[in-house]
Amino acid sequence: MTSAVADTPKDLPSLLAALAQPSSLIELAVIAACLVLAWALVRLVRGPHAPQASVWFGRRVIDGVLFPVVALALVYGARVAAESWVPLAVFRVAVPVLMSLVIIRMSVRVLSAAFPESALMRAAERTISWVAWMAVVLWITGVLPVLLEELERIQWKLGGATVSLRQILEGTLSAGFVMMVALWISAAIEAQLLKGVMGERLSLRKAASNAVRAGLVFVGLLVALSSVGIDLTALSVLGGAVGVGIGFGLQKLAANYVSGFVILAERSLRIGDFVRVADFEGRVTDITTRYTVVRAANGREAIVPNEMLITTRVENLSLADRNMLLSTVVQVAYGTDVDGLRARIIERVRQVPRVLQEPGPAAHLTAFAADGLELTVFFWIADPENGQAGVRSGVNLAILSLFNELGVEIPYPQRVVHVRAPAQDVKPPAAAEPSPGRGQCLD
Repeated sequence: MTSAVADTPKDLPSLLAALAQPSSLIELAVIAACLVLAWALVRLVRGPHAPQASVWFGRRVIDGVLFPVVALALVYGARVAAESWVPLAVFRVAVPVLMSLVIIRMSVRVLSAAFPESALMRAAERTISWVAWMAVVLWITGVLPVLLEELERIQWKLGGATVSLRQILEGTLSAGFVMMVALWISAAIEAQLLKGVMGERLSLRKAASNAVRAGLVFVGLLVALSSVGIDLTALSVLGGAVGVGIGFGLQKLAANYVSGFVILAERSLRIGDFVRVADFEGRVTDITTRYTVVRAANGREAIVPNEMLITTRVENLSLADRNMLLSTVVQVAYGTDVDGLRARIIERVRQVPRVLQEPGPAAHLTAFAADGLELTVFFWIADPENGQAGVRSGVNLAILSLFNELGVEIPYPQRVVHVRAPAQDVKPPAAAEPSPGRGQCLD
């Protein structure tokens, strides 16, 4: 830190005086040449087929991490070479600015790659940018070294060690840098593992990428804690407390994570499978360590905890075979030539798009209904993820068109009404003679 402080201008007037020297124009020209050379090198390395929005290159040449890194290396090399024969002024400003640009580019790109859908990333990016540029301004004006010396004097005892505020700040920055590198490496490994694969291989690589990310983040957390100054042996007590918490309060969460790794390892469910869980049916679009996303044909998505997929019944309609059997029911009038009509129905259903030729469709007489003969038409499809209503409607329309061509009658519901004759008028029976009682005389 001593050499760095000595290299920093003592105050803003001395810096402005140094920048007013004629040699500053030479420094500006050298720095501009370094930036152009860095742009050309990055453009050459990037090539015409570089991945879009990558951490190294970004969407353009200059908004990735590689450009400020190469520019910083070239400018620093030119500064070292020109130190002996040109008074340094502009280089003292350019090097901190490029260092700050490297930090900003790295943090923004890594956070965007690791958490692409997080709403907090914009706020984090702005915070990192403001802190980095403020540190550059303080460093150039000579305020930052003085501020660090004052922070070093603020000390207190933490257990048996003496900790200063400067150590905590530097340790926090080191921890953030280590976690950033861990997230960067894990995101790069995950992108390579999941590139251009489907089905079983995608599920296995998804499990591997989740394990790699968890391992790297855990190692990065340990290194970050060490850099802050926390004794890792003290984490044994914390580990015991976390174990007790998992055993009691977090058992469901732990069960979901364990179930996620079991599903990915056993391949009982794969991304792209068509499943039915409880009353929800759809295609598996993502399997994470905690939950599985199932998307129905109507666009609705269900987030199913992994523990439910392990402990309850799940119908995987495409585990061994992706083909799905569908059916539709139609009635014809009694007296119809069923044998000849079945062959014509099968021939017409074969022509419907998405209906498989092998196994082919079939038509069977399944019931003698009250209004007619009930025919059930069975057919297979190989893409259940595209929905069932469209192909079922196509089959029904094809059958209806065939019936219209052949003049086959689809019976209407028939009911028999019985009308009873009106009842005849009946005389009421004559009243009976009253029996003699007390007080009556008999002749």
